Amino acid sequence: MLARDKPGEWVLLSYRLPREPSTPRISVWRKLRRLGVAQISDGLVALPADARTREHLEWIADEVTDAGGNATIWLARPTSALQERELTKQMAATRAEEYDTVKRQAADAAETTRSGSAERQAAVRRLRAELRRIGRRDYFPPPEREQARTAVQALVGHDTAEQVHAREETA
Repeated sequence: MLARDKPGEWVLLSYRLPREPSTPRISVWRKLRRLGVAQISDGLVALPADARTREHLEWIADEVTDAGGNATIWLARPTSALQERELTKQMAATRAEEYDTVKRQAADAAETTRSGSAERQAAVRRLRAELRRIGRRDYFPPPEREQARTAVQALVGHDTAEQVHAREETA
């Protein structure tokens, strides 16, 4: 979570797309989801402001206008630190769910695949790629991030997640 007293700057995208055809709306929604935006209201999303997030939202705004919609980019600050904490909590909770899914998938792979098998190696590659995808949209890392990483590493090292975690704590 944010440790400062004053809210930080956020980049907001306000957009509206025609209902038909639905393909541009679906494409924009998927891209926003991949970015890990906070949904403030229908057609209004936010990300912590930096050059990268602003650029990503500008690209999506261009896509919206190219599809016949309208879009504007705003830089703003929540009026209170509490509002910002709520926004960051929402974003962290969404990432926590994604990390929990990776953790479950690692546990399933540990139970259903043989150590060193091609199937297990494929599961490790897939789960590491998923961790990277989640990490790109993880602006406020929850504790589940380390738990998921530990679970995937345990799958690689043939240890349980608890054994890996215990080694990391004593190191």
